[in-house]
Amino acid sequence: MIKIDRVIENQIFRLLSSNKVLLLYGTRRVGKTFLLQSILEKIQEKAIVLNGEDLDVQEIFQRRTIANFQNIMGDSRLLLIDEAQAIPGIGQALKLMIDSQPQLCILATGSSSLDLVKQSGEPLTGRHIPFFLYPIAQAELKLNLIEARQQLDERLIYGSYPEIFQLKSHEEKSTYLQQLVQSYLLKDILAYAGIKHSGKIQALLRLIAFQCGSEVSYSELSHHLGINRITVENYLDLLSKVFILYKLPAYSTNQRNEISKGAKWYFFDNGIRNAIINDFRQPTLRNDMGQLWESFILSERIKKNNNNRRLTQYYFWRTYQQQEVDLIEFENGELRAFEIKYTTPKRFKIPNAFKSAYPDAECRVISREEYWEWVG
Repeated sequence: MIKIDRVIENQIFRLLSSNKVLLLYGTRRVGKTFLLQSILEKIQEKAIVLNGEDLDVQEIFQRRTIANFQNIMGDSRLLLIDEAQAIPGIGQALKLMIDSQPQLCILATGSSSLDLVKQSGEPLTGRHIPFFLYPIAQAELKLNLIEARQQLDERLIYGSYPEIFQLKSHEEKSTYLQQLVQSYLLKDILAYAGIKHSGKIQALLRLIAFQCGSEVSYSELSHHLGINRITVENYLDLLSKVFILYKLPAYSTNQRNEISKGAKWYFFDNGIRNAIINDFRQPTLRNDMGQLWESFILSERIKKNNNNRRLTQYYFWRTYQQQEVDLIEFENGELRAFEIKYTTPKRFKIPNAFKSAYPDAECRVISREEYWEWVG
């Protein structure tokens, strides 16, 4: 078994002395339970550990009184709840616990932000600190440059879910990813709010998989799927809340020729994307390496910035004349522009319209030869 240390573990560990609710979000099988166990091993004091999917735990939490919650904790000051979103009314319960026990710190995990955010977001305003656990980041692998390049093709095709690194054959990896999509990820979505149209969700994911890196038309998706535009947007919102997809909006400061309302959608993990379309061919046999490279680089950049607690906003930029920049980062008033290319272009030139509108922006290209420092 390969042990991969997660960057945010130490950040969470340092906050276990605070009177806060620490919420750890992430998809199923991304390593939340393993991270919880790793933190538990380092704790030098008694902690209460519960699983939100246990029916006994759910029943105990329904008696929402200070006395009941004090009885649960006894003389312990640390509470760890795995899969907390399965407990009805968990937000109100955690609020009452943290307000009535000043010495208490709670670490709760959720396999999606759907129920956990819905139930805990408003009640816990000002009382919680969110963390996001994504598939394994480049920096967490602790590889040197040569090792990273040797493993790059595998990561582009099979992604970075922790268990992928324990599997040896291509067949094992592809089978695992297909089972992960069907047994866990889609199950989380369909279980929420009584969604019944599993075929529509899967068809939507396939359409997005083939359009990674391109602007999507909600009206066009609606036409293809035979559902209304509002439903398409709601489904995409749900897919973002279970951390399968994320949205890249258009960047605009009201320049006359800038697109301001467009959107691109990307998968957080290439392995999930390839499982959706059932295509695990190696790079030399594919015609979508540009899409896979762009998705990989964007998700790795998000992981790096998130793991370092950087509040970065992400966009793409395009004009009506089709001048485009793949990625815009905005942070602390600073604008950065990046072109993402699978192979290093002989000549790199940022669009004149962008340079004219944003002369102080940093501009660079990110290719296979130059990506290491940017995401590591």
